[in-house]
Amino acid sequence: MRGQRSLLLGPARLCLRLLLLLGYRRRCPPLLRGLVQRWRYGKVCLRSLLYNSFGGSDTAVDAAFEPIYWLVDNVIRWCGVVFVVLVIVLTSSIVAIAYLCVLPLILRTYSVPRLCWHFFYSHWNLILIVFHYYQAITTPPGYPPQGRNDIATVSICKKCIYPKPARTHHCSICNRCVLKMDHHCPWLNNCVGHYNHRYFFSFCFFMTLGCVYCSYGSWDLFREAYAAIEKMKQLDKNKLQAVANQTYHQTPPPTFSFRERVTHKSLVYLWFLCRFLGIITTMAAWTTGRFSWVWIQEDTGLLGCCYLPVICPMGME
Repeated sequence: MRGQRSLLLGPARLCLRLLLLLGYRRRCPPLLRGLVQRWRYGKVCLRSLLYNSFGGSDTAVDAAFEPIYWLVDNVIRWCGVVFVVLVIVLTSSIVAIAYLCVLPLILRTYSVPRLCWHFFYSHWNLILIVFHYYQAITTPPGYPPQGRNDIATVSICKKCIYPKPARTHHCSICNRCVLKMDHHCPWLNNCVGHYNHRYFFSFCFFMTLGCVYCSYGSWDLFREAYAAIEKMKQLDKNKLQAVANQTYHQTPPPTFSFRERVTHKSLVYLWFLCRFLGIITTMAAWTTGRFSWVWIQEDTGLLGCCYLPVICPMGME
């Protein structure tokens, strides 16, 4: 298409240049002079419509996918609250099953020292999970200061039209630039940035520890509950066959009560949910970045200064 257009416009351009070079501009009739002016004006208009110094294949692709980006951004923005509620509900269900189903069983089988260890560790891990999740949600990720000219900037954000410091990215969901942005997490309904990166990573770390603890500690209970569920299915199947044949005259076997059925199914649900959440949080912590132990000096008053270990992603020390 471009070759045909050049072949058609080439002779016309050559004729116009010859007329101008030979001096026919002053001696040509007004009609021809008007045609030449209109030709030049049309050429300038065509170039102004098609020419863009920032244009290219990337710009065309972004323009084509702009409706999809808009749809995804709005869906994630409105579903963030739903994801946060879902995290709270799932975590609360694990805690409720642990108190209502697991605790009565271990009170009858475990020794006192073992019970004390499980009691303190489980509550310590639960408190850390709740604390870091709350901090990751409520702590702003950090935004570039506006109205200051003494900041070392790298470029200008094309959407905010503000200077961007190093490792700053624009979040299309929050519609703001975020310092050291990692990603926008829908499970937090917040961006993971400079100020809440540590809380997010600590939440994933302690959630993984809690899931491993629950799945490993409830392995025996899970096996017994799964075997009981299979036995319940077999009893129900035999009962239906006996009713269909009407040849069952013996005393029926003891059936499981409603509470036992709920307990067994809850234990199976607990084990599978802990395994699933453990895999998800491990992948989230791994993709967030490498981590290191940072020793923070803390003044404890009478005991003087001590050093506390804190888990911190690389680059956040």
